[in-house]
Amino acid sequence: MELVFSGVTKKYGDKTVCDNLSMKMTKGVYGLLGANGAGKTTLMRMLAGVLDTTEGTIAYDSFDVKSEDYRNILGYLPQSFGYYPEFKARDFMLYLAALKGLEKKEARERTKELLALVSLEKEARQKIRTFSGGMKQRLGIAQAMLNDPKVLILDEPTAGLDPKERIRFRNLISRLGNDRIVLLSTHIVSDVEQIADTILVMKDGRFICKGNREELAGEMTGKVWECQTDETEAEKICASHSVTNIRKEEEKVLLRVVSDRKPHLEAVCVKGTLEDLYLYYFSSANPMDTDML
Repeated sequence: MELVFSGVTKKYGDKTVCDNLSMKMTKGVYGLLGANGAGKTTLMRMLAGVLDTTEGTIAYDSFDVKSEDYRNILGYLPQSFGYYPEFKARDFMLYLAALKGLEKKEARERTKELLALVSLEKEARQKIRTFSGGMKQRLGIAQAMLNDPKVLILDEPTAGLDPKERIRFRNLISRLGNDRIVLLSTHIVSDVEQIADTILVMKDGRFICKGNREELAGEMTGKVWECQTDETEAEKICASHSVTNIRKEEEKVLLRVVSDRKPHLEAVCVKGTLEDLYLYYFSSANPMDTDML
């Protein structure tokens, strides 16, 4: 079980959206982490076979991603999941099962099994328009699993979900990665930090680092600092550095700072995290998008 892409590049005119990307994926959960506009969705659409590459190759074992053999083992949840609001959840699943060529008996069994898997069995006869955002996303996972895929591609599946739904969703994705390749893209650090076996950090169409949580956090050695100071000095540090956390302690302010240089005379170097690494590379992004502050 291997999904391999090599030298994958996508250009629109003079603009390069994905630049010479290569990776070999085997069983497990892969987290594709990057700010909006990093090229994550373009890469995932190419891996799903719905968008052609400008250069490079993509293959699963011996299957080309454009082949019917690959489509038969692929599950895909795009960023904008389309559904028919007047359909009931069960009917929608049966409809998609028919489009995927499942026999009626198998379709009914898979629909029942998958709605239970995503905790929607009690809502099977409710219209999709009545569902919350989290319920619709769980239905999206269920439909992507209809053909019991060996490759599951999920583009920003937790965007817009509340914390409870996101945790529930992450736990589901973690279980699905036990016996298949799961690729999850997000710009929310905690979504990949908890469940991804391998994390790919993407910026400006390139992978800027790869590894597990501990390996990536290790890259921040000597770049993360904590210091305690007064409010006036804290404001100066915040204005000139990337600050991941601010906490008031009595008359002092405790700061956690990401910087190549010591940000304050009394600052001490501390162990880095994946959140620190994200801010280090994406400090110009909206900090609220990182789910850190």
